[in-house]
This record gives sequence, C-alpha cells and structure tokens, in this order.
Amino acid sequence: MTAARLLIVTAVEAEAAAVRAGINPAETPTTAAGTDPVTVDATTAGGDPAAVDATTAGGDPAAVDATTAGGDPAAVDVAAVGVGPAAAAAGTARLLALAEARGLPYRAVISAGIAGGFAGRAEVGAVVLAARSIAADLGAETPDGFLPVEELGFGSSVAEADADLLAALSSALPHAVIGDVLTLATVTGTAGTAAALSARFPAAVAEAMEGHGVACAARAAGVPFAELRTISNPIGPRDRASWRLKEAFSALTDAAAKACG
Repeated sequence: MTAARLLIVTAVEAEAAAVRAGINPAETPTTAAGTDPVTVDATTAGGDPAAVDATTAGGDPAAVDATTAGGDPAAVDVAAVGVGPAAAAAGTARLLALAEARGLPYRAVISAGIAGGFAGRAEVGAVVLAARSIAADLGAETPDGFLPVEELGFGSSVAEADADLLAALSSALPHAVIGDVLTLATVTGTAGTAAALSARFPAAVAEAMEGHGVACAARAAGVPFAELRTISNPIGPRDRASWRLKEAFSALTDAAAKACG
C-alpha cells in the first residue's frame, strides 16, 4: 500500500509559493511563484480572481507541485485552487478524487493562506488555526436579522477541524491563535459589518474566503481537514495602507516550515 500524502490548498499562487518556501527552504516565494508575492492582492485583498494561477483547478492535475516529494509519495503537495468557497471546494474535490483514483490518496487536507483578523483576537502577523471553519454568510437575511442555514433546515454552516490534525498543528505551532475562522464570499470592508460579525461569532478570530469550501470537499472524500491562516490586515474599513502582506506571507512560510518542514 502506497503511503498517503498531505494536501495543502491555497487560493492564489502567491500563498502556495509562501507555503512551498517553508516546506522546502531551497525555494523562495519569489522563485516559486515567478513573481513577488508582496505585490499580489491575495485572499483578503479583494483582487481580481481571474489573475489567480489556479494550476490544478482547470489545468493538468499532474502539475501539482509536490514540493517535498522528490518522488516520495509520502510528501506534501501544494496547490492553488482558486478564490472563494465554490472554487476552493471544486478544486480540492477534484484533486482528492484524482489522487484516490490513482492509488495515491491524501491522508489529510489543509486550507492555508492569509486572512483578516478580528481586532483584539488575532493581530497582524499572527498565526491562526481554525477550531471550526464557518460559512458566515450561508443562510437568509430577514427583517429581524440573519438566519444561519441551520435554522432554515438546510444543513450546516459549520465544519469542525479534525481533532488529531488540529492537535498536531497546534503542537508544531504553540503560539498560534486557535478559534473559529469565518468563510465569506465577500470580504468585510466596513466597521458595521465587522462589528456585526464579531457579535454573531464571538469565538471567531479571523475571516477568509475558502476554508468552509475546502472542508466540504474533505468531508465528502472522508479526509481529515484543518485550516491554517496568517493575518495580513485587521477586519474592518477597507484600507489598503493597513495591509501587511509581506509580514503575512513571511509568517505563512514560517508556519509551513514548522508544521511540515
């Protein structure tokens, strides 16, 4: 029986490059991505998703970068699968299914990348591990407020991280902030929305755009899931001057090195 591998998926290539650089120090984010990731408007930046190099989302799945593999199937594969929960779910599901069909199944999948942090809970540069990945905008708006999908009787908006995988990551990253990470198709850009989300989700420490989608793909495949984020900006009014992409990418590289290197 062939040893199983770990799959790490990101939204954009710059995030994937930062992860690869941590797993394999011979690679730098610049050389791995072919560009300077600091200039990339990534997950929480609200950039043009058409610019994403979703290598494995629609292209040759054999092009997945098996960063540490060197031919070793027990290694880590890193892939950018696209921005947002739908693209992340579809791209991840495809990779998991193809790996299973080839007799090279993944033992776990991690959604990784940069994120916005709730003030006082996860500051810029912090590493965050999701206890739960929550689809915060999955539900219905009513005159009395937001109703989550659970109250509509249409499933669940909450995906819990695999306990063993979360424990392993938190052991490797003892300074990481552990809490809920929200998945949103629209990045928060006002103080009012930030306050509303903070009140609705008191255990939330960060928001991103892919975690719950990746979790759904992992759950369907029966594969353990976790979400790892580094904070690039505070959640609130959209202010590009407050984004610290360089620091967030550096923290992502360091976290990948400690967790998988």
